[in-house]
Amino acid sequence: MTDPETEKPGIRRPRINPHRERIVLAHGGGGQLTADLLREVVFPRFTNEWLDVADDSALLPTDGPIAFTTDAYVVQPIEFPGGDIGRLSVCGTVNDLAVAGADPKWLSLALILEEGLAIPTLERILDSAAAAAREADVAIVCGDTKVVPRGEVDEIYVTTSGVGTLRAGRELGFRRVRPGDAVLISGTIGDHGLAVMLQRQSDRSIRSELSSDVAPLSSLVADLLDAVPGVAFLRDPTRGGLAGVVADLAEGTGCRVTLDETRIPVRKETRYAAEMLGLDPLTVANEGKVVAVVRGDEADRARTALREHPLGRDAEVIGRIGPERDGTAELVTEVGGVRIVVRPYGEELPRIC
Repeated sequence: MTDPETEKPGIRRPRINPHRERIVLAHGGGGQLTADLLREVVFPRFTNEWLDVADDSALLPTDGPIAFTTDAYVVQPIEFPGGDIGRLSVCGTVNDLAVAGADPKWLSLALILEEGLAIPTLERILDSAAAAAREADVAIVCGDTKVVPRGEVDEIYVTTSGVGTLRAGRELGFRRVRPGDAVLISGTIGDHGLAVMLQRQSDRSIRSELSSDVAPLSSLVADLLDAVPGVAFLRDPTRGGLAGVVADLAEGTGCRVTLDETRIPVRKETRYAAEMLGLDPLTVANEGKVVAVVRGDEADRARTALREHPLGRDAEVIGRIGPERDGTAELVTEVGGVRIVVRPYGEELPRIC
């Protein structure tokens, strides 16, 4: 990026050494190298009216109630088929706001960098985060950068926080769910977690075209809310997967939730990879899907609204909220049996997001 000030006669402003291709501890020290890193590598990618002020806080205009969320991202590897930690950190926080019934507006982005991280790698991650922010129509308005000694983090960790404006009159949550409601999923499950797991195979013994589904869901959710008045509950099935959301739904409402295994969309590649790794696709993380509960008589309308969006083409009605008040979640299997759906005991796939 050209800095006009450095071109003025008599002005010599220190710049990042063009021969230094890696992060050093001094980049996180708050001095000249920090300023150079921010000015030349970070700020140009996220320029907007709030960030360009370069103050300690972003002053944001709001009118009415807001939603606020935060999340940390430690995915390994930091680049994987279909995405990377930069795209993931933006989409994950945008999606948490969207499923709360908010229109995402502003994000913060904090970086913890490992000494020795290649600056071209950092630039790719930041470019990806910036592209995801444009895709989601949000602005990254503030942030922070720290550098720690080699070995104390794994290349790069990212924390993003987000603010969104709540839609008037659109309350969502467990207490809005009632017997007779339908459960939908916006597309195939398990793609993200298994794409990352396969990328970790150092010997690449399992080869697959599987790609992460990481994407910002804000426009998909907005279309659904605009088209279907009877949306009662939304959740993105990240860690814990679809099983975790359904178990939470049963526990939070006190109702029985029944899923139909034959209706749950799973890619062939995903199913094969899950079988090879001994995993259940229901418990694998997703980063571009939404689970919706809607009034039963609006199920078809909701599925149509989802399928009309590029991110919802494989949407299906996959279950229902039953009249039983036992707080259990169950899956009717392909062969007609029934099994209880529970949350994974721990983290089956560590560092998946």
